[in-house]
Amino acid sequence: MTIKLSQCFIAVDDHDKALAFYRDVLGLEVRNDVSFEGMRWLTVGSPDQPGVEIVLEPPLADPTASTADRQAMEELLAKGMLRGVIFAVDDVDATFERVRAAGGEVVQEPIDQPYGVRDCAFRDPAGNMLRFNQAR
Repeated sequence: MTIKLSQCFIAVDDHDKALAFYRDVLGLEVRNDVSFEGMRWLTVGSPDQPGVEIVLEPPLADPTASTADRQAMEELLAKGMLRGVIFAVDDVDATFERVRAAGGEVVQEPIDQPYGVRDCAFRDPAGNMLRFNQAR
């Protein structure tokens, strides 16, 4: 049996801001940008991983969710309490400088971790934690 990751989801509160960050700052390519029944299906991915997509979705894309549930999810997103993603990069210091120069919110400057990577961390425009790791 073969099993592979196909898609993962990152909650965003503004598709256009998210797209500008993930495409223009991180260099991911847009795979899909489709409107459907009042929603937007927006996916991005690394050119080096054609079979893996990141879906940029509203915090609660369930049309049956209550107003209270939607508000709770929006509050968690605003606090940076939802999903986090770790990207593997070949040069964490260059990545750090690129994201910082673009106005990324720095959470952690590049450091060598005891578990064998050099990494740094930022928040995306919606508040999600993004880490960038380089194997040592």
